[in-house]
Parts: sequence; structure tokens; C-alpha cells
Amino acid sequence: MYKTAFGASTREDVFGSFNLGQETLTMSLPLSQFVEITDVANASGVVPEEIAQRELDRAHATGLAVYILKGVLHAARNEVKRRGEDTAVYDKLLERMGDRRHYSLQPIVVSIPAKLEDLDPKPIKDANDTVVAYRITLPLGTVLWVVDGQHRRYAMTLLLDFLKFVINNRAYQKKGSLYPVDKEETELQAGDLAAWRLVHQMAGACTVAVEAHLNLTVDEQRQLFHDLNNLGKKVAAGTSFDFDSSNPVNNFIKQVLIEEGVLGAEVDEKDVTDWAKHEGSIARKDLVAICSILFLNKTNARTATPLHVLHMEEPARRFWEQVSNIPGFGELQAKLNTVAAQPVVLKALAKLTYDFARGRAANPEHLERLLDGIGEIDFSHDNPMWDYYDLTPEERRRKLPGLDRYMPSDEGNRDIGGRDESGRMRFGAKHNDIYPIIGDMIRWRLDLPSRHVDDKGEAAAA
Repeated sequence: MYKTAFGASTREDVFGSFNLGQETLTMSLPLSQFVEITDVANASGVVPEEIAQRELDRAHATGLAVYILKGVLHAARNEVKRRGEDTAVYDKLLERMGDRRHYSLQPIVVSIPAKLEDLDPKPIKDANDTVVAYRITLPLGTVLWVVDGQHRRYAMTLLLDFLKFVINNRAYQKKGSLYPVDKEETELQAGDLAAWRLVHQMAGACTVAVEAHLNLTVDEQRQLFHDLNNLGKKVAAGTSFDFDSSNPVNNFIKQVLIEEGVLGAEVDEKDVTDWAKHEGSIARKDLVAICSILFLNKTNARTATPLHVLHMEEPARRFWEQVSNIPGFGELQAKLNTVAAQPVVLKALAKLTYDFARGRAANPEHLERLLDGIGEIDFSHDNPMWDYYDLTPEERRRKLPGLDRYMPSDEGNRDIGGRDESGRMRFGAKHNDIYPIIGDMIRWRLDLPSRHVDDKGEAAAA
């Protein structure tokens, strides 16, 4: 079985329990100690026949590291507040990161390659001589093998590395910082160093709950990993977005679009697929996806920070005001009356807004032309622009002169959707492939630069 030597034997106080009849130990460990005495049986850590873990997803772990950093920073702020001291520096740091109401890491499941008697358990009794816990000894060379929680473990490593870098260099990393900074502001502000030192101390005090199974074989670890990761039910996207009050994009949707009434449509927790029954609502998951493109140029908002929203809030407000004024949007049977009620069209508009506001092609004049021109675009189903790939070259020249200079070539799969039996345009389900093409059509309609032509007017790669 796995062997790794890491130092002297350690003693831990644990609770004994029987998880579905299996003898287990429950303990609480400081984050730094947990990282030190654990390991992961993935492809990079053990030989193939001992693998009991999937490959590490570093991007996912980095997101968790940001979450843990916010939690420890939140704990440091609360400690300063408990002392009666000024929390302004901590408030500023948390505001930049995006604070939330509560933080927690779920228990991590590990396997100790030993029997209970090998751990020399000593009962701990209360004043009534009742056993309340046990003190075990982990012999030299014992490793707690992570069965469920390798990304949380790696996230803790990233957190500790980040804090050490900041304290030792008195600056944030130029690349890969867990704390969001603009490129020109990597140096720490006044008071930040002392705050990060306290956060580093708190990282040593914050704990993670651990459930340890004893003496599992590789096959038993694999089965446990499967069960823990596959028997749960995923939370519906609409419910998840509705409950989450920490993500700044989500907060923009709740506070600006919904509460201030900027969005001219109701928000529903699910999409309405029967267009005849569509009352004009927009599904929350689609609204989040559109806003993610608008603020981040990404299809999800997981990595959003308050800085992203701050930089884009003004054009984002104008974007939704203009969209809400599109004839038929948000009204009864909206999808029958306007293609703008289809999320993929709004994704195209959101992408263009981001590009001209914050992207490599950022240009205030182009942004103004786009936002002012949304009301000039014919978003009806009758617009022949949506039929571009179904038209002959002659029909394109006659009905849509010049559009060919904006569009990707006909080579490859250009199926963006088609018309139903009543002649209404229904865009396809592969939104990531389709919304850039719709964006090309909008660029042509508003006389904006083609993304397929460089600054010299020469054709660029599609």
C-alpha cells in the first residue's frame, strides 16, 4: 500500500463513529497541518495500480482557493472587530474580493492505512467517567490519503503559497494572484501587509473537518470515491443562482436588473420551451450566462470579482435598458414576436458590448454606436439576415449586400438554426458556436468593424 514518510508521529483527538456500520474517526485539523499530513492517490502521486483519484483540475482548485482566502480574510476581520479595532483595511480587501454572508468547507474524507489498534487509541473521559473521544497516535510515516477533497487540499496549498509570497515580497503576484488586482497595482497599499500577516496566522488557526476511514484497500477507496461523487443530486441552476448572494454578477442581476427594474422582463427559474405559452420571461440561468459574457467575456460567472462589475456596470446598465426597449421583448409570447427573446441573440449583443468596452478591440465610439444602435436593428423573425447561410450567393448580394465580408466562410459546420413550419427563426442549441456569428451580422448592420478584417483592411483568419 501507499507509503510516504513526513516526520515524527503525531497525536490527534478524534471521535469514533460508525458511518453505515463502517468504523470511522472524525477529527478537526488546522488547514496547514492537514496539507502536511495528507496526500492524494492520483496519477502524479502513485503508481497506476494504486490510483484512486481523478486527475487534478487546477482551475477548479484555484477557484476554491479564492473562496477559502475570502473565508480566512473574513475570519481575520471578525477577529479584529472582536478586539474593538478598526476593520477598514479588511473591509476594503473583502469588498474587492466580494464578501459573502457565511463560509464553510464540507468535511474531507480520507483513508488511514492502518487498523484502529495500530493507532493506539486512548479513551478521553468527562467528569462522569464517560468516554467522549479518543486520542490516537499516527505512527511515523503514516499518511492520510484523500478520498474526497483533493481539490480542497490543493486549494489550501495555493492559499498558503499566496500568503507567503505576499508577506515575503510585500506585493501581489503579477500573474495568478488569488487577490484580484489590476496589472498596474501589484504593490500593497498602506495597512495591507499587517492585514495579510494576520490572515496568515488565521489560516493556521482555521480548521477543516476530516472523516477518516480505516485500512481501506485501493478498490474500497475507488468505490468510496465513486459513491461520494455520484450519489448526490446536483442543485438546479436556477435555485443555485437564486440562493447565491456572494457572486457580484449575481448581485448585479438581483439588485440592478430585478430590484431596480432595469430588466424589462420577468425572471423565471426555468426556460419556457413552448413558445405559444411564453409570457416574456427570461430563465435565470440564461440571464446569468448573458451577464457573464457581458462582464467577464466568459460563459459562467464563477470567477467574477467586484472589479469586473465595477468596470462594466455603466455599459451593462445601458445594454439592458436598450435590450428591454426592443419591441416585443418581455411581452406575452415574446419568442414568437422577436428573436431577441432567444438567449443566444442576447449573448451576441453582450459579447459585442464587452469587446468594445473592455476587450482587445475596446473603442468608445464603437461602443456608443452599438448601444445606440440596438434599437435600430430589426429583431423580427422576418429579417433575412438570419437566413444568410441558407441563401445563394446571388441572394446574399441582392438582399444583404456586403454582409459576406463580415461572415465566416461557408466551410465547416455553419448550422446556426432554421425556420420552423410557421416561418419563425429558431437558433440552434450550440450557443457558443452561434452567438459570434450573430454578432457578425450585428456588426454589419451597424457598420462596425468586422472581426475577420484586420486594421489594414486585409482578411483575417475566421
